[in-house]
Amino acid sequence: MEHTKGIKWIIRLSITILVLLCIYFFLQVSPLWLPVLEVLSRVAIPLLIAGIITYLLHPIIENAHAYGLPRPVAVLIIYLLFFGGIAYLITAAFPYVVEQLREFVENLPYIIQQIQQWSNLFERQINALPEGMQAQLADWMTGLEAQADSLGERIIDTLGSIIGSFIYFIVIPFLVFYLLKDYQLIEKVAWYVTPKKWRKEGVAFIRDVDHSLGNYIRGQILVSMCVGLIAMIGLWIIGVPYPIILGLFIGMTDIIPYFGAFLGAFPAVIVAGLHSWQMLIFTVLLIFILQQIEGNILSPVIVGKSVHLHPILIMIALLIGVETAGILGLVLAVPVLSVVKVVLLHLRTNLLNH
Repeated sequence: MEHTKGIKWIIRLSITILVLLCIYFFLQVSPLWLPVLEVLSRVAIPLLIAGIITYLLHPIIENAHAYGLPRPVAVLIIYLLFFGGIAYLITAAFPYVVEQLREFVENLPYIIQQIQQWSNLFERQINALPEGMQAQLADWMTGLEAQADSLGERIIDTLGSIIGSFIYFIVIPFLVFYLLKDYQLIEKVAWYVTPKKWRKEGVAFIRDVDHSLGNYIRGQILVSMCVGLIAMIGLWIIGVPYPIILGLFIGMTDIIPYFGAFLGAFPAVIVAGLHSWQMLIFTVLLIFILQQIEGNILSPVIVGKSVHLHPILIMIALLIGVETAGILGLVLAVPVLSVVKVVLLHLRTNLLNH
């Protein structure tokens, strides 16, 4: 008996060592497969974006088809409305966005100078604090100044990467059209390639994920668009510089629960404060009203409680997301958490049934 146990432990140890050696060898030959992985990731980006757009538009097409509209006609109409609307918005807003970006880059040295003056004043005010707090705040201010100094370069680099990725904007509409047109065929292929014993559980799992995740994503995108549009109009009425850029930023950050309101408001408040204290007060008031509209009207009506997650869980997921992937982690934290929740519920159900 002891001899048999010893042999089992030797086999397990040998397998573990073999696996570790394979991993080590795989990492050693990384110069061979990293370029291939990079190419595959570049190819996967337009496919992923096209898949997300298809996933968002498919329910609209299904609803149109349910009202008697032939599916090919519904696909063509929704496709033209979606991409035609995007093309029109880009064409109409692009000159204004470029102009405001140019003005922002030109005024960036002045903005950085004002922020540095504020930081110097802030440093003088905290001299009465304990040394430990002074050192921590000084490190924080140094990091903030470094981020501000590199902001212009990062904006230019981002614009350059967007222009360099222009081929994606050409390929994605074609991918979306064929994915929408052949959506049912893709479902049939996925059904047949799935083993029979997993089909029933797989369909239930996808249905639950779609119910939890799909409603949240579609609703949150619509809420963010409404918030961004209201912010643009409000900032333009107040007279805050760069209302389109700041409004777009507020709308995009609104996708992030809880933290998005603060991230989106920060640039607008800073720009308004550099102009005048009256504009600062009106901007803060606008942000407050905007958050009340979003929290009490838009989100409850459009998004509701589609993910059914406790706020504490959402906060923990956001903290994990920002630590692992930065801003992208904040955006993906709630969708990933909702999928994990569905996975755990299905695992518990299957384990109880077996």
